[in-house]
Amino acid sequence: MTQLTLVIDLNVCVGCHACVTSCKQWNTSGTAGSLVDINPYGAEPNGTFFNRVQTFEVGEFPNTQTVHFPKSCLHCEDPPCVPVCPTGASYKRAEDGIVLVDYDKCIGCKYCSWACPYGARELDEERKVMTKCTLCVDRITDTALPASERKPACVLACPSNARLFGDIHDPESVVSRAIAERGGYQLMPEWGTSPSNHYLPRRKTEIRIHAEDLERVDNPLKIDGQLPEHAHRDPGREDFAT
Repeated sequence: MTQLTLVIDLNVCVGCHACVTSCKQWNTSGTAGSLVDINPYGAEPNGTFFNRVQTFEVGEFPNTQTVHFPKSCLHCEDPPCVPVCPTGASYKRAEDGIVLVDYDKCIGCKYCSWACPYGARELDEERKVMTKCTLCVDRITDTALPASERKPACVLACPSNARLFGDIHDPESVVSRAIAERGGYQLMPEWGTSPSNHYLPRRKTEIRIHAEDLERVDNPLKIDGQLPEHAHRDPGREDFAT
């Protein structure tokens, strides 16, 4: 059985939030939207997001690191949010393993959010329905798009290629190979939900400095041992207020 998933490389995620903004834009204009924003420029902004990036520091000063940790629905193989739904609005697709919400059935009771150990469900305050990451199901199944673009918006937007997408049940897929080669792990596996999304751990980068690299060399811009003077210029029209 196919199980589509995301694999996130924590070693190269830079916390730029490109995945967050692209997810918000695509899903607001797609079949999952519109995703509400409440008082976005006020003192207490609020809104609905399918993907968020948590940033925190680990270690003790001075040996600390900043970790950017993207988190969204993990599309569990045994999702606890599905059986607790009283209306059957939450369901898992048999053909690709994506966990979705039928908004026509959802009554906004929040049972699914209480059952989810990852905090991946959000209530849309305007529509009063529970929302979550859909893996951009309307995009990845759109045959009008080139095959290279049938990926979640967050994957296509990531500038550092920190997000991979594929079938975790296919041992030759890019996600399966990355998990096997890099020791990918699940988030909180002790809950027994078998989350399909995995994370690739951070790695220590070894920096090798050769002795010759420590020798200071003269500035190549110097002429006769002196740095060239900066060109002097008279103030132009752009230097005066008009």
